[in-house]
Amino acid sequence: MAKAVRRAASKTKSKGPADRAVLEDLAAASRILVDQGVFDAAGHVSMRHPDNPKHFLMSRSLAPQLVTASDIMEFDLDCVAIDPKGRNGFIERFLHGEIYKKGADVMAIAHSHSASVIPFGLTNTPMRAMYHNAAFLAAGVPVFDIRQKFGVSDIVISTQAKGAALAQVLSDKPVALLRAHGMVAVAGSLPVAVFRAIFTEVSARVQLQATVLGGPIAALDMEEGRLADVVNVNTVGRSWDLWKRRVRK
Repeated sequence: MAKAVRRAASKTKSKGPADRAVLEDLAAASRILVDQGVFDAAGHVSMRHPDNPKHFLMSRSLAPQLVTASDIMEFDLDCVAIDPKGRNGFIERFLHGEIYKKGADVMAIAHSHSASVIPFGLTNTPMRAMYHNAAFLAAGVPVFDIRQKFGVSDIVISTQAKGAALAQVLSDKPVALLRAHGMVAVAGSLPVAVFRAIFTEVSARVQLQATVLGGPIAALDMEEGRLADVVNVNTVGRSWDLWKRRVRK
């Protein structure tokens, strides 16, 4: 098996390493998501290679708080490492590879085990957009239940087939929940994917609080969400610059 992987890697050529600034940003994204309470010792974020849409960049298997630019690896969309240099990728890299295969407009992905989102993947209560920063949730948040296709499992997205099944459920939505596992957020840029991962967690907490207060919840509807998300995407740089400064090494 190891020889087969090495042979596959040898046939998959990179167009060259990504710019150092790109690697620094991706490493910072991991640390930002820890700083903002989305990642703990687990969780991973990736981005499509800026010069090769059939490759993506992702940290080696490492606690996200510790990720630096030197830890970033390059993979093809079958999740074969281009030049592993003795490093191991995340088991769940297939989640990323298969979403990139299905969504040509997806440029970045974040997967977390955020505690506040877990209840919405376990119950029939849909996650809703509680305020303007979470406007993207108004498009709907599907739930991927791995049991429906794979039966009893370890829950981990550890194969191409499992990654493809998740990508199918995600479809064109910006966020999907994974039953008893967490969430995945996608976007057309790394800063927006990080923004969406953070505010999915925040909105989930607000929805839980609003539910405790009782009565109808005046969440954003689909059109409000569409309009507000345009503003958020266009102004995400302000948040991104602040978050990067907080985790600068």
